[in-house]
Amino acid sequence: MKTLVIAEKPDMGRNIAAAIEPKAKNQRTHIEGEKYIITWAIGHLIGLAEPDAYDEKYKKWNFNDLPIIPERFKLVPNPKTKDQLKVIAELAKRSGLLINACDAGREGQHIFSLIQRHLKLSHPVKRLWISDLTPETIRKGFVELREGVEFEPLTRAARARSEADWLIGMNGSRAFTTKHRELLSVGRVQTPVLALLYDRQKEIEAFTSSKYYEVEAWFTQGETKYRGLWQGDKLTDGEKAAALAAKVKGKTGRIESYDVKDTKEYPFKLYDLTLLQREANAKFGFSAKKTLDLAQALYEKHKAISYPRTNSNYVTEQNIPEMHRALDQLGKTSYAPLVQQADKKLVHKNNKAVCNPSRVEDHHAILPTHKMPSGLPPDEQKLYDLIVRRFLSHFYPAAMYKLHTIVTVSEVERFKSTVKQLLSLGWKVIYADQKKEKEKPSRGKGKADREQEEDAVAEEETDAPFTLDAAQAVLCKDSAAKEKETQPPKAYTEGTLLKAMESAGKQIEDEELRDAMKDSGLGTPATRASVIERLKQVGYVVMQGKRIAITPKGRTAVELIRGAGVELLTSPEMTGQWERRLNEIARGAASDETFMKNVERFAALIVEKVRGQKPAAKQAFEGDAPSNAPRQRRKSGAAAKAAPEGTARASGSARGKRSARAAAAAGEPPAAEAVRPASTRRARSAPGGEDGAAPAPQPAAAAPAPQPAAAAPVAALGACPRAGCRGSIIRGKRGYGCSAYKTGCTFVIWKDSFGASLTDAAIAYLLKHGRTALMRLVDEQGRPVEGRLVLQDPNTGQLRLEPVSS
Repeated sequence: MKTLVIAEKPDMGRNIAAAIEPKAKNQRTHIEGEKYIITWAIGHLIGLAEPDAYDEKYKKWNFNDLPIIPERFKLVPNPKTKDQLKVIAELAKRSGLLINACDAGREGQHIFSLIQRHLKLSHPVKRLWISDLTPETIRKGFVELREGVEFEPLTRAARARSEADWLIGMNGSRAFTTKHRELLSVGRVQTPVLALLYDRQKEIEAFTSSKYYEVEAWFTQGETKYRGLWQGDKLTDGEKAAALAAKVKGKTGRIESYDVKDTKEYPFKLYDLTLLQREANAKFGFSAKKTLDLAQALYEKHKAISYPRTNSNYVTEQNIPEMHRALDQLGKTSYAPLVQQADKKLVHKNNKAVCNPSRVEDHHAILPTHKMPSGLPPDEQKLYDLIVRRFLSHFYPAAMYKLHTIVTVSEVERFKSTVKQLLSLGWKVIYADQKKEKEKPSRGKGKADREQEEDAVAEEETDAPFTLDAAQAVLCKDSAAKEKETQPPKAYTEGTLLKAMESAGKQIEDEELRDAMKDSGLGTPATRASVIERLKQVGYVVMQGKRIAITPKGRTAVELIRGAGVELLTSPEMTGQWERRLNEIARGAASDETFMKNVERFAALIVEKVRGQKPAAKQAFEGDAPSNAPRQRRKSGAAAKAAPEGTARASGSARGKRSARAAAAAGEPPAAEAVRPASTRRARSAPGGEDGAAPAPQPAAAAPAPQPAAAAPVAALGACPRAGCRGSIIRGKRGYGCSAYKTGCTFVIWKDSFGASLTDAAIAYLLKHGRTALMRLVDEQGRPVEGRLVLQDPNTGQLRLEPVSS
């Protein structure tokens, strides 16, 4: 009998077939050769059954029927892909051995396990566990197939994750929705992530700005000039600061202390998925989901990078020869000038910044493979370039600096300076043709530090020689008192939110400690992007340019959950501990049965706590999303907030909200899929399905764009710019959306964008010319500027600010 290979997706199946059965026949649903039959799932073919599969009464959402805790979870095929499931069942009858070739991770294991359980396949199983899809790696993986039983703990962890999400999501969502007559989505991961956003927004709103002053002085000695900052208690009196600056101006001074030391800066760590998503968001504005999709294409379609869904920044000894081979291949591409200066001897098994097997679990860091892609689409090329440059940087020596630390005294006033003198660029030459590579983040600062650093230092960087004689006097050529203002915490971007999710909300800057927290983060690298998308889909957050803003519905959801007495559901740290326990189950170090019993008790507790709540007023869920724009500072010194950017996707129309409330009040399930746990729906084609990490709802369930008022229809302002859409742009209550929203078009431009209130005329002009006329706007720092709004993404309506230089 032949061996049946089950891959996760068609592209993966074809890659495997090309490597192990190049002469096999393509049968559309599978590929058959002399020894192997290769077929595939299409993401999740099977999910957990809906509650009504256990009892008809659950078709209606009735609070008194909660909690719903099945004795044994039922599986149901996805109706859209049931034909492929039948194909697998028929092929299995002709096979004596199964090879699980799904993605080498928890969700890939889960996909195969569900097929195996549902079809009751009793064949012996082998596991293909590889980190890239090059033919050589695939063939090597088949030579080194592992026993399926080795992965039983991982299967138990995946099953526990899925069933735990069902219990929390189904019971929590139904309890809060029916109690408060509003469609409220609750999830094991999405709810604590929402709480992170809520708490940050409250911090921003509560922040009160205050003025302080810094006194700078510029000292000279011969041809050497340097800047110093006055050292002392925080200055809040402007006159005192000005007097201090005048006191030293033109006066001589002496060098109290002068310390010089050599320092090195080493390359940044190789990418794991979360770090790649964070940097792509900061540099290109890519959403976490977009970065994951691009990385998946580079891995599956182009075979240009290794497995992207990894949480490791290191490699093992076995990867070193492959890294050297990839370097050689890059030398034949446009990266040749950088490769010529690279030194293979720097990447070896004893270089712990690169090779650290103890920090590699399922997969090593993301690396370019020896297969060189060509003709990549622009965004894939940008991401590939990030990965390649980070890879190349480790074949270069450290950047070398001489650090000069100076304390200067003039008129008994002390000034401190730090001059960072560049000696050798080292690995930074990799980025010399780009904007300056972002320096390592500063260590975490408390509230006092945000007001003013106690030991402020004037630091400047130079590549010119810097010489100073500590025994000689200096002259204060100039000085000035500068007014400063304390800044509020910044609103989350997708990049900074990913960082917070990785450490379960703890503000951890220390890299070693951050790595230790990875096992107890919120979600996994493979699913965090989908959790963020989930919050957008259910109307809890909207995007304001790069910033994430929580909506009134999102705020109210957190307040209701905390008000019910189930703060645990919003606790990032506690949910992170659940994730740690799942990882322990995957390693065989914890019991999945104990974990599930605890989850069942918690699901029942949620229901009991909500039972005693009073229904919320419907107005609590309505209103506009908060602006993170800084308000003009009032006389009382009220808080300044982060600036607005771009536009936001609509979170749902008033009509949609009313229908959801009506359905909940009548005990009917809401029409939208939005509150159904991800484990009961088909996940996207790539593995995911973590808590709120669900696929986008079908068009009928998607959040519609703003609608025009029914009583006052408005004329179309122009054709919808979205590719392939035949709708028109019309004015709604809070924004301008597409008339084809019912068929899934999500194009929307908010009326309030970048500090401007857009009019029909402005939108019509924008649709025609791609940009507005000149207007007064507010930039990212909250500063008033003159500029235009440009339609950056015609598919979504996202805008960007184009300032006009004065």
